[in-house]
Amino acid sequence: MSHEHRGASASDEISVNPLFARHSETTIPRWKIPDGEMLPETAYQLIHDELFLDGNARQNLATFVTTWMEPEAIQLYTEAFDKNMIDKDEYPQTAAIEDRCVHMLADLWNAPDSHATIGTSAVGSSEACMLAGLAFKRRWQIARRAEGKPTQSPNIVFSSAVQVVWEKFANYWEVEPRYVPVTREQPYLTPEGMLAAVDENTIGVVAILGVTYNGVYEPVQQLGAALDDLASRGGPDVPLHVDAASGGFIAPFLDADLEWDFRVGRVHSISASGHKFGLVYPGLGWIVWARRDYLPEELIFKVSYLGGDMPTLALNFSRPGAQVLLQYYNFLRLGREGYRRVMQASKNAARHLASELSKMPAFEVLTDGSDMPLVTWTTDDRPRHWDLHDLSAKLRERGWQVPAYPMPANLENLTVMRVVFRNGVSLDLTRLLLDDIAAAVRFLDALTAPPPRKEAHALRFHH
Repeated sequence: MSHEHRGASASDEISVNPLFARHSETTIPRWKIPDGEMLPETAYQLIHDELFLDGNARQNLATFVTTWMEPEAIQLYTEAFDKNMIDKDEYPQTAAIEDRCVHMLADLWNAPDSHATIGTSAVGSSEACMLAGLAFKRRWQIARRAEGKPTQSPNIVFSSAVQVVWEKFANYWEVEPRYVPVTREQPYLTPEGMLAAVDENTIGVVAILGVTYNGVYEPVQQLGAALDDLASRGGPDVPLHVDAASGGFIAPFLDADLEWDFRVGRVHSISASGHKFGLVYPGLGWIVWARRDYLPEELIFKVSYLGGDMPTLALNFSRPGAQVLLQYYNFLRLGREGYRRVMQASKNAARHLASELSKMPAFEVLTDGSDMPLVTWTTDDRPRHWDLHDLSAKLRERGWQVPAYPMPANLENLTVMRVVFRNGVSLDLTRLLLDDIAAAVRFLDALTAPPPRKEAHALRFHH
């Protein structure tokens, strides 16, 4: 993969501070591995100094990813960062804890029998989604062959607001993606739109519990009921996967009565990001199937484990085991009540931002944190010399990373801003952000012409 080097003025060498270097170490090559060695203190200092140019993680309101954990979790991390999750023979207890976490999640997501489920950790929910889609495709192929029917034209159905991983899945595994357009009034997958796209070649439907664009929960129960009705009338028997990358660690604690999980019989599998609202450092994902027969046996490999066989399934091979242990740490440390308090604090901050933004004449709040702790807003229709991209750039001067981006297909003319309220984005931080938004709007409103723009606006935003 080719990359353009940033900065036309960047030299081919990096200077070394003489305080940290040997006598002969004055520069090192920027784009080549050096010929000789250097002191470990020098290598550390070079990288440490360069990282000062990264943003402040606490002010990164674009990301869903966890940027803070407790000192005890960090200590556990440093004790376990050498553990290879794939090597279950060498690290059998780490493997046992991974299996324990899978069944804890199955119970959290209301599996009828949590011990009858099967699942795995992954490097992120993107890998977990790939595994879910692959299981759909293989089960569909097996069923079609048993009926003597062709298997050349599989398709998968989801809304046009789907995260980019599903576009990748369809491309990599040669499955036709069928996008159901969203609207401003219904910015999510509807039963009617889904049924119009489903046919006998549909391997599955993906419902999103927490659309990345706006935080909305798609109506899993209604989608499942519509597919049940379709099958009962002699139509295709199509399963559901719930991409709960964020919502899977929010809804169980704040919306316990919402039926989005394995209580919906049509749901075969659920994926979630441990490194998002699971509150673990990157990268950790999870996937759980409600029953073992929902995962074709041909996708499961056996490895030796404590004198027996341990099932394993993944696209990656070697990967860190430390994040799995951090997830288990959070389960023990927080429990259900701790997770509930963390998520409620995030939602309270989100609702406060939405309430205050709605009082500003320039803005229209689109999602107010009612589902996920996430707020999106746009500008009203009055003419002005600035847009949300200009506001985003102005806030960046104060260190805030607040993205502005167009909505997905069928709504691409609508540009929104979004703030994600993960753990650590407190009410106090929210009030500081509101002060800076108000100051930025006052500055922009005073302009007599549009501000200069160095770069073209982003076409899409997938985080």
